[in-house]
Amino acid sequence: MVLAATARPVTHVDNVVTKVAAGERLDREDGLALLACEELPLLGELATAVRDRKHPERVVTYIVDRNVNPTNVCVARCSFCAFDRLPGDPEGYVLSHEQIFAKVDELLRAPGVDAALIERGGVQVLLQGGHHPELGIDYYEELFRALRRRYPRLHIHGLSPSEIVHVSKLSRLPVRDVVARLKTAGLNSIPGGGGEILVDRVRREIAPGKAMTGEWLGVMREAHAQGMRTTATMMYGHVERPEERIDHLLALRELQDESLALRATRGEAQGCFTAFIGWPFQPGGSELDLPRSGSNEFLRMNAVSRLMLDNFENQQTSFVTQGAKLGQLALFFGCNDFGGTMLEENVVSAAGTQCLITIEQIEHCIRAAGFEPKRRSMHYEVLDG
Repeated sequence: MVLAATARPVTHVDNVVTKVAAGERLDREDGLALLACEELPLLGELATAVRDRKHPERVVTYIVDRNVNPTNVCVARCSFCAFDRLPGDPEGYVLSHEQIFAKVDELLRAPGVDAALIERGGVQVLLQGGHHPELGIDYYEELFRALRRRYPRLHIHGLSPSEIVHVSKLSRLPVRDVVARLKTAGLNSIPGGGGEILVDRVRREIAPGKAMTGEWLGVMREAHAQGMRTTATMMYGHVERPEERIDHLLALRELQDESLALRATRGEAQGCFTAFIGWPFQPGGSELDLPRSGSNEFLRMNAVSRLMLDNFENQQTSFVTQGAKLGQLALFFGCNDFGGTMLEENVVSAAGTQCLITIEQIEHCIRAAGFEPKRRSMHYEVLDG
């Protein structure tokens, strides 16, 4: 890494530059200094250096998947959400198995999807929905078994930690048993949705009905212990303070350290968190009346996340909330993955954001940025060469 010399006084950020060049772990104060840094190109250069160290090949990956929301009925009452509907609302729904099958069938008929890709785990359904007061463990076991019978090779990536905590409480079962039963029924991995900011002060303000920090982390810890891999997320740009963003990243980093130690006992090198994805709060249609954060903040947070999460191999860009062009630009702020094709998206689109793009557009964005596109599995196994 080569950085231009300057005549200005040495700052904390200069010390961070030295630590990054030496491959040293950054601490909380380093993270705060990066958040306050006004030199956005410098942040991009630092994050790119770390990404290139982990991924020296000029490759950016993506996965062929579809987002399916089995229900929008939810009692969590998150102030930032425009997707949820209370029980009894005429706009509330619960999809039937046939409706979910139709959505999966559409995914499997998408251009570029073939039997070999499905066989190798490169086609995935992302199942997340509301905290429905009547859908307990039996409902989800039945759904996953039905999907597994009909689509034996489909990768089922489903139920955020907060949903699993909700099912645990509704079914009066410990989280350990819920995870084990869902895994047996066909669940392959757990998405990091519902992470928002992993600080209880923030969660009590914007999502008092959802899992608190320890519960969210506890689900992921239990999933890792049972051999499942997961993703991690952050939704920023609402009521959190700068130090709470850093505390969120540090909590993820600490749990990834635990998972690395666990997987080392199994002879496996990478952590149980396969990737990190961050995106800004989308204010349209929600109770939380706050301004939308800008593109600079999106790029800054991608860079800071890459620098702080030194034990995460992969970082996704969020084109769904930011659009293809800004998603592409994030490849120069630490990201090495373009996420999934999704086909449909109902949560952030309920807030007025709709930025879905085709497989061809994803590959064009990656190539135009100077990288080679490669399809992957949820475990980040490259599937096409």
